[in-house]
Amino acid sequence: MNQKLTAVEYNAYVGKLGDPDLKDITAYQKLIGKLLYSTIIRPNISFAVQTLSQFMQIPKQSHMDAALRVVKYIKMSTRSRNWAACPNTRRSVTGYIVKLGSSLISWKSKKQQTVSRSSAAVEYRSMVAVTAEVLGYQDF
Repeated sequence: MNQKLTAVEYNAYVGKLGDPDLKDITAYQKLIGKLLYSTIIRPNISFAVQTLSQFMQIPKQSHMDAALRVVKYIKMSTRSRNWAACPNTRRSVTGYIVKLGSSLISWKSKKQQTVSRSSAAVEYRSMVAVTAEVLGYQDF
């Protein structure tokens, strides 16, 4: 987050040193390919993966480090996910907070009404719930 990734050409233009090119770019390309595939069920990583995919031709060490941080994020968020959180009903938990600036406006955490077959379905149901909350719909 908040890391500025730059191309090799830009670094050469501004004279920035200390970020070496990757020796084996195929490892980076394979990792980004796998992450691109993962965005189908993990839409929350789409922006980061799209940004990293812009450096496929000449990746630098900072690009690989950022890609590995995305992998670490996926591993950490998978442990705490709420998909099929209840062992009895297999229903997922929707949780969100709504803030305006630094002020908390609303928050909610509850079991979803239906059993989802994938984490993507869980995330879409959660997005619908928070959108309904922001728009002021009741009991959506």
